[in-house]
Amino acid sequence: MSEESKSSRGPILTLLAICMGLLAISNFSKPITQMLAPEGNAGFVFFGTRLHGLANAIVGPLFGVCLAIYAYGAWTLKKWAVPIAVAYALYVIANVILFVRNLPPDQGGNVFGWVYVVLAVGISSGGAWYLWRHRDWLS
Repeated sequence: MSEESKSSRGPILTLLAICMGLLAISNFSKPITQMLAPEGNAGFVFFGTRLHGLANAIVGPLFGVCLAIYAYGAWTLKKWAVPIAVAYALYVIANVILFVRNLPPDQGGNVFGWVYVVLAVGISSGGAWYLWRHRDWLS
């Protein structure tokens, strides 16, 4: 890898940082969206269980902070982003498996659900793999 590419984030890490930043914003908004539509299916899913009320108001933004830190680490090419990325990828895989096992009756396996699973696992695992693979040129 050239010195120029070592100091440049490149399109993959730029996209990863933006995706994680958008996820952080989404998690920060979980309590608000649930408050606006309490009967809806808004709410942070934590290890397969959709949270409501105070738990949602605490855990959603807490994960938002974690993802904002991850996004910042990817954006600024920091080595400490690697373990965060790996932990998040493992969490996403566990969360998806547990959620599908406990799927509410009104949320059958529609096309959107499967697209979400592929994207969630692919982006989180792919981001962790990419950061791990390029950890030598992170500072």
